[in-house]
Amino acid sequence: MKHKYDTPLAQAIFEAYKLGQDDEIIEPIVLIDENKNFNGKIKPKDGLIFANIRGEREVELSQALTENDFSRFSTQQLDLEMSTMIEYHPKLAVNVAFPPTGKITNNLTEFLSDNNKRVIKIVESEKAIHLTYFFNGKQHIQYEMEDRKIIPSFEAANLADFPEMKALEVANATISTMKDKKHDLIVTNISPCDVMGHIEDKSIIERAIKTVDYQLARIVESAVSEGYFTLVTADHGLAESWLYPDGSIDTGHSLSPVPFLLVTQQNVDVELRTNGSLVDVGPTILDIFDLQQPKEMQGISIISKNRSYNFNNQKILLLILDGWGYNPNPYGNLFIEFGTPNMDSLQKKYPFTTLKASGLPLGMPEGTVGNSEIGHLHMGAGRRIVSDRVRIFESIKDGSFFSNSAFIKTIEYVKKHDTDLHILGIISFYSSHGSIEYLEALMNLAKKENLPRVFLHGMLGRRGEKPEAGAMYVNQLEHKANLLGNTKVVSVIGRHWSLDREENWDRIQKTYEMLVSGIGRKIKDL
Repeated sequence: MKHKYDTPLAQAIFEAYKLGQDDEIIEPIVLIDENKNFNGKIKPKDGLIFANIRGEREVELSQALTENDFSRFSTQQLDLEMSTMIEYHPKLAVNVAFPPTGKITNNLTEFLSDNNKRVIKIVESEKAIHLTYFFNGKQHIQYEMEDRKIIPSFEAANLADFPEMKALEVANATISTMKDKKHDLIVTNISPCDVMGHIEDKSIIERAIKTVDYQLARIVESAVSEGYFTLVTADHGLAESWLYPDGSIDTGHSLSPVPFLLVTQQNVDVELRTNGSLVDVGPTILDIFDLQQPKEMQGISIISKNRSYNFNNQKILLLILDGWGYNPNPYGNLFIEFGTPNMDSLQKKYPFTTLKASGLPLGMPEGTVGNSEIGHLHMGAGRRIVSDRVRIFESIKDGSFFSNSAFIKTIEYVKKHDTDLHILGIISFYSSHGSIEYLEALMNLAKKENLPRVFLHGMLGRRGEKPEAGAMYVNQLEHKANLLGNTKVVSVIGRHWSLDREENWDRIQKTYEMLVSGIGRKIKDL
């Protein structure tokens, strides 16, 4: 790798690359002064702005920083005035800059429960939050007629050691549930294509793709046997568009549509319309159940209305192949390269179309890729939800970001106590957890408010970024901080350690101790 960085933390990240660490697993690095002091520690009465969005992976670290009765590991009582970009959890004692715009009422699970339809979600724990919180309209709620079967994922520092993940167990649980016939709707998520698609190892992704293709065949065969109609789709694409035009690897999500396959019983003649999106999945399920969709749902059934068939309250399986995009172009398409004979066979045999899974149809800025949060949210909501990302970018553009009451409350607290402001967030051009633009906007806000001491703590994770993205963006932020004069980028850590959602508290402790105690590889300021 060529050395091209002239700031201390960017240089340290580059050195970590040479030691075999990629952005996601980089061990904590802290910046010290000439006296070997880490001046960027989070101290009592400081202010903190957590700039990430999405939210489910941000809860554990937020708890450690704010809860006085926190017991998972030893913490200090910090009495921070903390603001978060969006609501991570309603019980966190923080100011929320962009709170929820309102409850997503009559989402699919809620509506079916109210109409006496029993639903079960089947998923391994790595993706459980998507079938529970996001699918249910970003609400921490389990409805009266909703059951859940969550299979623990492998506990491993590196999930690449288990490319098949728990696909077999999830498939077995789905098949067993269909045999019981207790549920009207089964929603199953099979995870390997997404989780492994982010890894720069084709052999790992090959095992994931072949595993999912095999389990797809087993599940569909059982569904036909047990009388379930099966809707096969995905939340977003990934490995079907695994190379940039220049040939470098793109480990991020894609702009591709996703497949939509309707596996029916014999002699059922059904046509599917084109130009649909994931918003239409919920209304399609209600159509098959012969339930009139609630007025809140704006989607349209993917099944053509020109039909004579009566579904007669059919039992349904919604099978979500996480991260399985559709792309007829073989360039960089690992699904075509490795082969998916079972999916190919099903597409020829049953009604098939594709659904939009990114950009404007899913409430995202035009030209932005899909992700698991947005995909599951829209399948469950049955309507277009304007994303937090759009709201934030619009507020930066119109200037209201710089007078946001949550941010100002934290800043006023810092001024009152003559303490320090800390900005914490993902350092990425585009991540489902945030953007470097949020961090730069907050740095500008702190300068506008004449705060003398601002410390920025970054999380790294190259998903959808080119090689050396972490070092490149940290270098950019360090230069901006130097120009502003009041800000210093003082620590970085891989997102593996800081954005956990499965109670791997040892990871969160590592991040906490970096932020509060300055524990990490020490790098001298230049």
